[in-house]
Amino acid sequence: MTIAPINISQTINAPPARCFELFVNRIGEWWPKGQTLSKGDYKELVIEPKVGGRWYEIDANNQTIQWGEVLDWEPPHRLLLVWRLNSNFAYDPKLHTEVELTFKDAGSGKTTMNLEHRDLEKLGDNAEKFIGMLAGGWESHVATVTKFIETTAA
Repeated sequence: MTIAPINISQTINAPPARCFELFVNRIGEWWPKGQTLSKGDYKELVIEPKVGGRWYEIDANNQTIQWGEVLDWEPPHRLLLVWRLNSNFAYDPKLHTEVELTFKDAGSGKTTMNLEHRDLEKLGDNAEKFIGMLAGGWESHVATVTKFIETTAA
């Protein structure tokens, strides 16, 4: 069974380098509290800026909670992440779905950001039920990061 990827595209009023930098380096400032694996609010959310870097959060008790890894790092145009969270939002080191972000110059100081979450059939038997919630989450996060980028001073 193949499940179509989640695709979300958004035009942002900022150049690609700024969008990439704020998405990655300040993810902990725009990602909503309470929407992570932590039992409470996270202290930090990190995407390490290199191929093989970790994608993780640090919870209120200073525990590191893995989300995935960086597969490809091409600032300011592309970021490819491994998402290792199963349909129960638990880390599974054997799970491999991909989240690809591209940041394309849309002219006039704007960027078209595209997010694609693919290989969703690997989420197993609960995948189809989980996809709707996952898609809604990504849509919300794209809207949140867009607002953050457009309202954060350079």
